[in-house]
Amino acid sequence: MTDNDQVTILVAEDNDGHALLIKERLEASGVTNPQLRFRDGLEAWEFLSRPGGGREPGRPYLLLLDINMPRMDGGELLKRIKEDPDLKKMPVIMLTTTDDPREIDACYELGCNNYLTKPVVFSQFFEVIKRLGLFISVISVARINGK
Repeated sequence: MTDNDQVTILVAEDNDGHALLIKERLEASGVTNPQLRFRDGLEAWEFLSRPGGGREPGRPYLLLLDINMPRMDGGELLKRIKEDPDLKKMPVIMLTTTDDPREIDACYELGCNNYLTKPVVFSQFFEVIKRLGLFISVISVARINGK
């Protein structure tokens, strides 16, 4: 697999500690994919909505998305992605502390591919990220605007 074929993992997470933990745990799980981090939904949207000026057309992306973020929350970002014809096939995995069943249902209704709750217990969070890493290592992701 060439570097251009490798899925780039986008992480939209406002908490620096959680973002670092996600990065470190994915790498410890053997995931060597490039990772880009965004501190809020608006920053992620600006990257995704600018082909050639942000994201690379033809590159496969996977988004790990927190819900509670400043400027644009994860729900609004998910909605925009799934309404955009160029982005709607991009897998989006919600990775958040919110375990409210209504919030979970709303994310699935908007089109998220999976919903993972960040456990409060640190060791359990490690395990969630490890399993996520295993999942990422075996999935195939559609290219955005791929020819």
